[in-house]
Amino acid sequence: MSTSNLCVRVDSELKNAVESCLADMGLNMSTAITIYLKRIARDHEIPFKITAAPRVNQETIDAIAEGHRIANDPSVPGYRDMKSLIEALNS
Repeated sequence: MSTSNLCVRVDSELKNAVESCLADMGLNMSTAITIYLKRIARDHEIPFKITAAPRVNQETIDAIAEGHRIANDPSVPGYRDMKSLIEALNS
């Protein structure tokens, strides 16, 4: 098996933090990256979910704030079960 060098630039603090975590697992950076690359080669996919940060518009932010306000407002009636809710809706 021949080997090749792989040069990657990363933030120094990130590198140190990862090396520390890997050491706790008994691994080094080279072994961890080799495991990662082997998974990609075997599965033909990144071995974890990659998504963009969720986009939240102002309407959603306002709805969440309203939900918090209602949940914390003692004057808003609450119901412990469906029967109580249905009775209140029907009255």
